[in-house]
Amino acid sequence: MSESRKSRLTFTILATVVRPAMNLMLGRSWDGTENLPKGGGFIACPNHVTEIDPLVVGHFFYNQGILPRYLAKASLFKVPVLGPALRATQQVPVQRGGAGAAASLDGAQQVIDAGGALIVYPEGTLTRDPGLWPMKGRTGAARLALQTGAPVIPIAHWGAQDLLPRYGKMLHLFPRKRVRLLVGKPVDLSDLRGVPLTKSVLEEATERIMAELTTLVASLRRETAPTERWDPSRKGQKAVGRGYDPQEEKKK
Repeated sequence: MSESRKSRLTFTILATVVRPAMNLMLGRSWDGTENLPKGGGFIACPNHVTEIDPLVVGHFFYNQGILPRYLAKASLFKVPVLGPALRATQQVPVQRGGAGAAASLDGAQQVIDAGGALIVYPEGTLTRDPGLWPMKGRTGAARLALQTGAPVIPIAHWGAQDLLPRYGKMLHLFPRKRVRLLVGKPVDLSDLRGVPLTKSVLEEATERIMAELTTLVASLRRETAPTERWDPSRKGQKAVGRGYDPQEEKKK
């Protein structure tokens, strides 16, 4: 996927508008940039705590001279204004099953082959963990990593939820918030490459990604992560002791 003039121009226009606004709303610190692969494509796996996370992560990558490419729901490409912007910046639509899945893989492979950063949220959606810890991951990021051969770089960030709480409708601009971002080392999946992509292999790769990501988030929060990962499909889980109070989130 070569960088077309149209793609770069669209990114430039968006960055001209978005980046100054992000700088006004959020102070930031970025660490671990030395862990970003040089001269080769990779899959970036961030945690997901609020709807503005893509702006936070995209802002970081653009600052590093890397044009961010996301896996985005195919339905978003049909939304007025947003859809044309996604196509113009060469984002990758996620389609499931048959030819659609093959097209998604092909789009992801093009980003990797061109030395780009493909951003995939391994949880698949906003975390449901009451303490905003990374929850049980889905296997999509692991599958892409093993299919494309791309390294997986975990990226943790913390603080954006103070600007826009999870599921929030309004920005909390004052006082100015601060976001911290930490880039981890590549997740070791070497022993899982070149083997059949069975359910157990995909689950093992996914858990390694989530474990590294959780360690980074714990470092940013200066807290100990829960010993058990939150599973949104399991009922009866307790929120006690997860380092976060849902009532406090509503007050922000």
